[in-house]
Amino acid sequence: MTRPVLVIGGTGVFGSRLCIALLREPQVEVIVAGRDRAAAERFAARHGGRAERLDRDAPDLEARIAALRPVAVIDAAGPFQAYGADPYRLARAAVAAGAHYLDLSDDAAFTAGIGALDVPARAAGVQVLSGVSSVPALSSAVVEHLCRGIDDLHLIDIAILPGNRAPRGVSVVRAILAQAGQRIRLWRGSRWTEGRGWDQPVGIALFAGERARWASLIGAPDLLLFPERFRARSVVFRAGLELRLMRGGLWFLSLPVRAGLVRNLVPLGAALRWIAARLEPFGSDRGGMQVVVAGIMPGGDAVQREWRLRAGAGDGPQVPTLPARIVLRQLLGGGARPGARPCLAEFGVPAFAAELARSSIDITLEEEGARFPLLFAEALGGSLAALPEPIRALHRVIDLRRWAGRAEVVRGQGRLARLIGWAMGFPPATQDCAVSVEMQRRGAGEVWTRSFAGRRFRSHLTPAGGQGRGIVERFGPLSFHIGLTAHAGRLAYPVLSGRILGLPLPRLLLPVSETLEGVDAQGRATFDVALSHPLSGPIVRYRGWLVPDDDPLSL
Repeated sequence: MTRPVLVIGGTGVFGSRLCIALLREPQVEVIVAGRDRAAAERFAARHGGRAERLDRDAPDLEARIAALRPVAVIDAAGPFQAYGADPYRLARAAVAAGAHYLDLSDDAAFTAGIGALDVPARAAGVQVLSGVSSVPALSSAVVEHLCRGIDDLHLIDIAILPGNRAPRGVSVVRAILAQAGQRIRLWRGSRWTEGRGWDQPVGIALFAGERARWASLIGAPDLLLFPERFRARSVVFRAGLELRLMRGGLWFLSLPVRAGLVRNLVPLGAALRWIAARLEPFGSDRGGMQVVVAGIMPGGDAVQREWRLRAGAGDGPQVPTLPARIVLRQLLGGGARPGARPCLAEFGVPAFAAELARSSIDITLEEEGARFPLLFAEALGGSLAALPEPIRALHRVIDLRRWAGRAEVVRGQGRLARLIGWAMGFPPATQDCAVSVEMQRRGAGEVWTRSFAGRRFRSHLTPAGGQGRGIVERFGPLSFHIGLTAHAGRLAYPVLSGRILGLPLPRLLLPVSETLEGVDAQGRATFDVALSHPLSGPIVRYRGWLVPDDDPLSL
């Protein structure tokens, strides 16, 4: 006996692929529904299934769904961020009809808010899941798989990189344009911050022999849901366009949005979809997804694990439909857990791999892990492990760490000392002030931003060229080779050499650094930094203590 499954948006980019897959399931009767009945009938004539015209905004929506008596309703239409004042009307109609509900939402607010239907869903004994797609259904399953055994999860970094020849329906184009230039809420260093949609690009080489594709910040349910679910200090989500011309053009078009001159770029959807179609021959049909997690193991070692999905032969658009297939099969097999919630780790990576094998599509999976090269651990050549835990913790920077404490600042009194202190941005003298330090990973190095009572100065730290060789710290045009040494439970920062604008500084002009990190009686990391110069005498001395200001549990 077949069981009716209603697919809204069944003729769209993702809905059509989902329907074609479900038509191969002997226990499923597929109802292909959408606003265009002729399109649904053409699809049914070619592939099978029963065509229905169904408008999500129709006044008789609830009665129409009840009359179809589906065991499950799947919304593959979207764009979900444009569902208006009553975004969950379709989901409520499914619950009222006693049907399970799934959607392929990639909108953060929509997916995170689906829990509003939890009470009626439980009362009806049905399962309501939002985001049963690449994100967050698949991405959460992968993160849960990768972060096993990690004691302190510092970073979740996810990127989706479709091929340029991947079909883009109107809903997909509008979803992209709706985010370009908009403010995005980001969880970085255990604190909510802001970024801009389609900004801060990074290069990701997903396929061997192919130049890196640019992936930029974009909103996704993962950004809102993963910090609490996985207790991660930072969560980053990016998406990319294969052609740099298109990515650069989208960034340029977003400038008026950033400036507040226009609300969004959605009205350009039809025109930009036409342009993208003209550029389709210049790209490939290969796309994929990458998930990276990094953190600290119980013994203190830093690790990074990566999972990659590579899709060829135009099979990338199949990926968002695979989680819905898996979850629907669970529901039909009696595995429903009544209630309404985002689709977080409702299945495991083995189930996804099994669905791939069942689908016979051109997609490969790859997973690898390695020790994460912490800057100070490499620079000290293993000596960091001999230092007390508060100092070791201070230098476990995988993405972004924040510290806070108190400090005393003493400034040199000579004219040259004051001039140097002003040029370097050192804080004014004070007997006691609040101090904060932000340490952010940048490539193989780190950027430290110190704030003394609101007065900030910054330096860039990079490896000095080999394990145990120390670090190079740069303040504007000045850079110093620092030979880190660990002794008697303390870490010293002696200056070995210096440069200005890349030219070596003579020994006579080299500043003297007496910098020590230690641990006080309260178990706090301490710092004592004294800088002087043979020509000026003492320049600045600041000393105090720091404690973590980025507890991952402080959501």
